[in-house]
Amino acid sequence: MKRIAVFCGASKGNDPIYTEQAYALGKYLAENHYELIYGAGSTGMMGALANGVIDHDGIAIGIMPKFLGDREIAHDSLTEYHVVETMHERKQMISDISDAFIMLPGGAGSLEEFFEIYTWAQIGLHHKPIAALNIKQFFNPLSSMIDHLISTEFVSKDYKNLAIIEDDIDTLFHSMKKAQPVKLRDYQK
Repeated sequence: MKRIAVFCGASKGNDPIYTEQAYALGKYLAENHYELIYGAGSTGMMGALANGVIDHDGIAIGIMPKFLGDREIAHDSLTEYHVVETMHERKQMISDISDAFIMLPGGAGSLEEFFEIYTWAQIGLHHKPIAALNIKQFFNPLSSMIDHLISTEFVSKDYKNLAIIEDDIDTLFHSMKKAQPVKLRDYQK
């Protein structure tokens, strides 16, 4: 793992712990020589994350669709800044150049990005680690939902550990480094 994609919100949430931990993750990435791949924003969780990387001399690569450039202010200190036409192009580029994926608290967009990557792993389009940093138990409902999908047999039990959900950064990276590709499900059975 060298390049880590992080999905997170352009909002900061209702507790400073969210942006504090986003900044801490950015700092961790820089200090451990990981490159950040993210949505290029300068506000909320995105801004705190990028600032953590940049303030500690790390590499921050942002990718933003042209139409969002008018609404979301791109960070002005990125190592690389890529402008694409659509959200689909953004997600594809993030996926193509990243070695692993982490989700931080965010809204529907962050969840959508996460589940697209999760789905792509289920069908074998990639074998990269997928994780969520469970700041203030933010992702407990996500963990419960994945358990529910498995218990109702809409998701195979083989995918139980596909999404790594950990409460602290060190444990998250330890788990990601140990992650193994999942066995592809045979849908014809």
